[in-house]
Amino acid sequence: MSEGAAVELRSVSRKFRAGGEDVWAVREVSLSVRPGEFLALVGRSGSGKTTLLNLIAGLDRPTSGEVLIDGARVDRMSDRELDRLRRHTLGFIFQSFGLLPLLSARENVELPLRIAGLGHRERQKRVDEALAFVGLGKRAEHRPYELSGGEQQRVAIARALAARPRLILADEPTGELDSATATAVFSLLRDLARVEGITIIACTHDRLVMEMAGRVEELADGRLVTGGRKEVLERTLARERSPFAAARAAPPGEAPAATGLSSLIGADYAQFRRPGAAAPGAGERRDDAQGADEGAPRSP
Repeated sequence: MSEGAAVELRSVSRKFRAGGEDVWAVREVSLSVRPGEFLALVGRSGSGKTTLLNLIAGLDRPTSGEVLIDGARVDRMSDRELDRLRRHTLGFIFQSFGLLPLLSARENVELPLRIAGLGHRERQKRVDEALAFVGLGKRAEHRPYELSGGEQQRVAIARALAARPRLILADEPTGELDSATATAVFSLLRDLARVEGITIIACTHDRLVMEMAGRVEELADGRLVTGGRKEVLERTLARERSPFAAARAAPPGEAPAATGLSSLIGADYAQFRRPGAAAPGAGERRDDAQGADEGAPRSP
């Protein structure tokens, strides 16, 4: 079992300039994550979760404060050092999967290893191991539109695992999945932390994650909110019962817009429909749960 990475944030703040005013996306956040810990970072949209992930990954730099991974200052790294960090230490899981639609599951998992310069034999070994770990060894040659939403997300997890990272950052990884498939995905993430020793930080507003993660921290208006798991769950349940919650939900059949890390690669839900297929209508239900486990291959 590998040793996960340790993450530490020291009084981290990030300020943006918008409309001639200062907007604090993250403010004075101090946080320590132990190696092998599964941390759920929760909060409503706009609370600063994705900004904090971007700061940890070095995709953005703080206005003030320090970001450290294994004691190394991420906020001071050069582009070359950040590139090395992302290739060998960090793994990413996106809300919109981020799979290339013309590549098979195997090729999607292999692509980052090609970019990293690994030889053919080593690439094949890692791809086979990663797909087997997420239970998709028999679906390796299928393209994204031939897979269910849950299977696509498991391919995305396999892609992150193939690089053998010590830290995985997940940005709303179940945002486009039904509850049954989301449970399977987060069970897999929990196993990664327990069995493989990988440190996992998942941003979400999903109550399911709070119940499965080893630790929960809440962000509100860019600040960490004090309180334990019970208090966080109670606040989340109160928001879900709010009469305005339904109005904030996306219309039936419409996928949430890609945000944060997922927006960096321009991924959107339409990419993963079978070419020429119509978008799901209001009365249709996506088959994310059906086929989340091994199933018969869908014909192209």
